[in-house]
Amino acid sequence: MLPEPHRLRRHSDFSLTVRRGRRMGRRDLVVHAFDRAQADELVSSGGPRFGLVVSKAVGPAVIRHRVARRLRHICIDLVDVVPRGTDVVIRALPGAATASSRDLEKQLRAGLLRLDLLAPVSTSA
Repeated sequence: MLPEPHRLRRHSDFSLTVRRGRRMGRRDLVVHAFDRAQADELVSSGGPRFGLVVSKAVGPAVIRHRVARRLRHICIDLVDVVPRGTDVVIRALPGAATASSRDLEKQLRAGLLRLDLLAPVSTSA
């Protein structure tokens, strides 16, 4: 489970991130990111917060919950690498229902990388 300080809860936070943030689409996900320091209102500047949108288009409840669990697990690993004060909303597309956890993680990391929220991974070992 994603720790409480790293979860988006309020509808207004989701709306602000989706409407005013930057967006990067992948095959099975759309990643929205918003830097809370840019907000006009006074907000907390704690660690990154993640929110999930898994609609009925993804599939029945069992499939939607499976996709959400996979995405939450991936987000736990990203808490330490996404900049503080960033809100990230991950919208699952219908293809996420059949995608593996590894594919979802690759797509999410690629989206965050394109949004300049992750440092490029060095492959020289």
